[in-house]
Amino acid sequence: MAPQNPRTIAIRDILTRLCTYYGLRPERLGNTEIDVSSLLELPVVRQYAQRTGLPAGESLLPVVRETAQRLSPTDRLIADSALALGLFRDNPPDGIDLSRLYADNLGPRREYLVEHWRRLHRALGVDHIPEPPTVKRLRTSSEGDTFTVLADLLTADAGYVIPQAMPSGKILVSLPDSVQRPKSVTVVGDAVIDHLYRVDGFPAADRAARGSFTRPPGGKGLNRAVAAARLGLDVALVSAVGNDKDGAEILDFLTNENVRCDLVKIVDGGRSPVTAVIMDSSGETRLIGCKDDRVKLEVADLQTGAVHAALASSEVVLLTLEHPRGVAEQVLSMVRGMRPRPQVIVCPSPSPAVPQDLYQYLEVVDYLVGSPSELRAMLPVVSTDSTEESAKILRGLGVRAVCAIDGFRCSVRSERLKLDVGRFQGALKNSAGAAAAFSAALACRVVETGGELDAKDVIWATAAMIPTQQLGAVPRAMPDKDRIDDVVRQGNKQ
Repeated sequence: MAPQNPRTIAIRDILTRLCTYYGLRPERLGNTEIDVSSLLELPVVRQYAQRTGLPAGESLLPVVRETAQRLSPTDRLIADSALALGLFRDNPPDGIDLSRLYADNLGPRREYLVEHWRRLHRALGVDHIPEPPTVKRLRTSSEGDTFTVLADLLTADAGYVIPQAMPSGKILVSLPDSVQRPKSVTVVGDAVIDHLYRVDGFPAADRAARGSFTRPPGGKGLNRAVAAARLGLDVALVSAVGNDKDGAEILDFLTNENVRCDLVKIVDGGRSPVTAVIMDSSGETRLIGCKDDRVKLEVADLQTGAVHAALASSEVVLLTLEHPRGVAEQVLSMVRGMRPRPQVIVCPSPSPAVPQDLYQYLEVVDYLVGSPSELRAMLPVVSTDSTEESAKILRGLGVRAVCAIDGFRCSVRSERLKLDVGRFQGALKNSAGAAAAFSAALACRVVETGGELDAKDVIWATAAMIPTQQLGAVPRAMPDKDRIDDVVRQGNKQ
């Protein structure tokens, strides 16, 4: 991650120099040739000193230690070792020699971190552990990236109240009561170029279909991100594209739609995903996915301070399942440790090969949104054709609310709601963007209500599906609030 401003650069460079030899220890600050005045003058350090009555030099270490709790697990371990912060001193993991982890010299600290990489990650409750780096990689890139994220947090002027570490060593993020969480949504899903074929009918073995061809941006993640942005939300997309013409087109489109792209991974030499979409005159579709195996999100891509900060500051995390096995689990694992926890909407599409992988995290899923067949595919054994029974089983596994989308109708089952919405008449059987529009509208209402939805909120989200029947580029059909309000009014008249 590139530094964002001169203050970040300055603080990062000071941290980089201080990590040599003894690390960030109070006794060193008064006996070093390094100019640390920029650190001591940070507002967060001054506030801590004023609150505790300690000198600025003695306030710096606790501030940095507590701010490091906001980093991803991997960045937290790197900062802890490089700066000898002592984050494990009060709760040392089994088999870890603290005298070596916090040795006087940086070289031995690096070597010990690499040697016990997996054990230390497990101590933080990480389920999917990234491959350990080499000492050289720590020195030349990983530490610099970590210090950049840490410096960004230290220099942020957001009125942040320094969080305390949980006794278990897991990350706990807290916001002061006086600070309102921004109305933001983080979407984790794919971004592709659609090769869209509109045909008069699906091709048969003995005849070719007549049709037209366009190539707009699309993808389940992109569609939902654009739909949410059109509803006035601050949206970031976590995805992966290639460093090619299609990737540049996707990023330009997202930027023009006011979707943040700084969390989109760009893979050098990779080809951006392409999906062939064959759509008939009724709105029914058939899909062919074409992906470069190099262009994908990996678990390690999520274990950064930037992604962790985006998830923690979101009102809603909206998750689809296109990415490789382990990615969805990592997102849900990260969200589970946050306080306050963002609301979570999961769209189980495409259907997971092993849905049981997700079961231990379903307790953090506030809304599971899918077609009847997608919901059935989430069951341990598909033993029923009843959507009602599927919802009952999924709620028993921990999901708070199950939303079944069928055509332009919606059924919701939760502790508070048992609702079937079918008042809006569609001209088509279905549309490719209906589920994306519903999910984004649901996220919008979660943000606006604080998460306690009632019947009118579900009706509004269901109405959002109607304008998507344009048989063209899916994201361009996503409605704004006024258009959804019009559909609701028309439905009320009927």
